[in-house]
Amino acid sequence: MKKQVCRSNKSPWVCLTCSSVHCGRYVNGHAKKHYEDAQIPLTNHKKTEKQEKVQHTVCMDCSSYSTYCYRCDDFVVNDTKLGLVQKVREHLQNLENSAFTADRHRKRKLLENSSLNSKLLKVNGSTTALCATGLRNLGNTCFMNAILQSLSNIQQFCCYFKELPAVELRNGKTAGRRTYHTRSQGDNNVSLVEEFRKTLCALWQGSQTAFSPESLFYVVWKIMPNFRGYQQQDAHEFMRYLLDHLHLELQGGFNGVSRSVILQENSGLSASNKCCINGASTVVTAIFGGILQNEVNCLICGTESRKFDPFLDCLRSFTDLEELDETELYMCHKCKKKQKSTKKFWIQKLPKVLCLHLKRFHWTAYLRNKVDTYVEFPLRGLDMKCYLLEPENSGPESCLYDLAAVVVHHGSGVGSGHYTAYATHEGRWFHFNDSTVTLTDEETVVKAKAYILFYVERQAKSGSDKL
Repeated sequence: MKKQVCRSNKSPWVCLTCSSVHCGRYVNGHAKKHYEDAQIPLTNHKKTEKQEKVQHTVCMDCSSYSTYCYRCDDFVVNDTKLGLVQKVREHLQNLENSAFTADRHRKRKLLENSSLNSKLLKVNGSTTALCATGLRNLGNTCFMNAILQSLSNIQQFCCYFKELPAVELRNGKTAGRRTYHTRSQGDNNVSLVEEFRKTLCALWQGSQTAFSPESLFYVVWKIMPNFRGYQQQDAHEFMRYLLDHLHLELQGGFNGVSRSVILQENSGLSASNKCCINGASTVVTAIFGGILQNEVNCLICGTESRKFDPFLDCLRSFTDLEELDETELYMCHKCKKKQKSTKKFWIQKLPKVLCLHLKRFHWTAYLRNKVDTYVEFPLRGLDMKCYLLEPENSGPESCLYDLAAVVVHHGSGVGSGHYTAYATHEGRWFHFNDSTVTLTDEETVVKAKAYILFYVERQAKSGSDKL
């Protein structure tokens, strides 16, 4: 294969007409330009019938092997009658496999001899190689990649799934064990928990630079219709759907065995840490679940109404006192009619992992615009004590949180742009940009225009640690 025009080695796409390799639209866009140039009419020479058919419309991602048609402006899931697309995939994979061993050896030698390489770090006098793995973009799936990388760095949550046994499906095969497939295949026998588990296991093995979450994305398409297609999606909405469906599957179990039982056996989470949402507790509610107290006061007679609601993340200014307007009159049981009232939220129980979603998008008449204002956030010691209903009952460090991950949206609109994530792992900060993972520092992290912040509850020091 020959490479023309583009010198970048990021996001390579091969034209299935002429085998030219160019970079994708999120690098320099040379693959798309190659297609557009091929559509320019020939003025100096008369077109032959063969030239009219050669339009360079279809290309293939050399990393994920997904196929894209520029004329349709969409990914292609079908193949030719002779299975030519699959043959190209197998050829590319054979090339990758044959070069993998030699390339891995060359890179290892290079890393060993390069003291300036960013993938080496001095830890306690010894050299440690970077073991983080990127996630390949399957077609505007950066929203999913950013959330998966963030969750993979929430240790208690991630370790629970990695320690789960592999699920055997009813056909006797491990869930999602397929290399290539079309999204239209009629396989309802899928497990989100199993594919999530396998993805988390792959991310910190250090055996590859990038992992393709193809099987997980297939399951997402099956059970979350909102995320079908290759258009850009909202990362926070995806996170909520993902956690909800993980919670529901863990409640129901697989092969008739509820994984709520495994939660009690393996996770080390006490019953007091569990917040039940929609039935039995799971690791999702045990870690992300808290309890809000919704307090409404009648402005006429002073009657107070309290309601407790579970929550999975803190959004906006929940704890501000709010006077309800005329369209939200409260039915006062003492006055026996709807009255003006005030509403205030208190946090009755904090979650182990606090998810803060910044409202970066707002609707105008026809568009959803982005709020690009920088919001300062602490890396350590976020104190939530002043938002608690009963702060006097909390321990000295039980309300302190340290930052674990940040999801950032780059661009101007919710339906466009790009998502990346910052996360800390074993004391080091990483920047996750799809397939690319780089070491970074705290100064860079705090300058990010955060969209979602993941804070982890600080563990109280034991008596032996205080001596």
